[in-house]
Amino acid sequence: MEHVASERITWAKALKKEKPLLMPVAHDGLSAKLIEQAGFTACQVGGFAVAGTRFGLPDVDLTHFYERLAAVRDIVAATALPILVDADDGYGDVKNVTQTVRSYISIGVQGLFIEDQQPPKECGHMDDKKVVPVELMVAKVKAAVAAKEKKDFFILARTDALQPEGVEGAIRRAEQYLKAGADGVYVEGPRSEEELKKVGKAFKREQLATSVLENGGKTPWLSPEEFGDLGYTMLLYPTTILFRATHAIRKAAEDLRAGKPVDKEQAVDMDEFQEIVELRHWQEIEKAFQP
Repeated sequence: MEHVASERITWAKALKKEKPLLMPVAHDGLSAKLIEQAGFTACQVGGFAVAGTRFGLPDVDLTHFYERLAAVRDIVAATALPILVDADDGYGDVKNVTQTVRSYISIGVQGLFIEDQQPPKECGHMDDKKVVPVELMVAKVKAAVAAKEKKDFFILARTDALQPEGVEGAIRRAEQYLKAGADGVYVEGPRSEEELKKVGKAFKREQLATSVLENGGKTPWLSPEEFGDLGYTMLLYPTTILFRATHAIRKAAEDLRAGKPVDKEQAVDMDEFQEIVELRHWQEIEKAFQP
């Protein structure tokens, strides 16, 4: 596989290129490369996956901005795909939101989302979430929009109010976030196709996101085409790659502990791996310039 340097497209262009826009989560440079090589248009960096893979921790507010920033730097360097970053609740007040937006713009990220959970925040598909007063989240959205300084950077506002305030309450909050200047809204955790339909109908002319956590999430799995028909323009898959990779790593460790050889049908070989990480590209640089 030849290394091809390409300009990262904007989030607006990605949304036009693929409808709905599918976003698997990359948790490190290798997963980002594999997502790009699989033909995706964009990817996301999610807090659930980064906390689990980088630190072996659950997504319950144990890691914050600078831990996430380090992971995002690795991913930006590894892929030419446009990237949407999970920025949790913005990591504090409007000052922190401003710093978060500016920092991600400075390293080449194309967009982020912030949410209205009350700290300590947790995974959006967990129970007993609490949300901040709507005025606090509106202020954060306004600060985020101001911080991008007219740059082509996508601000997605997420609400976790569906569980504590019901679907109508979540819709009202999302409407306020759009009025505050968000480029799109993300309603987390619809629990049925009926709730998905209500949210989709409310934001039919907007950029609308939701997430699907396969194997244990609250939102039912629909095909991308079905989500698109309901009005969703962005689909986040925070756990699909993570859960399959975790299963594979555990099985490999168990087999090795038991003295079993690698199952060649369930593993890449040395040549395949070197192709994924673009060994030939770096060998050519070495050959061209190393004295």
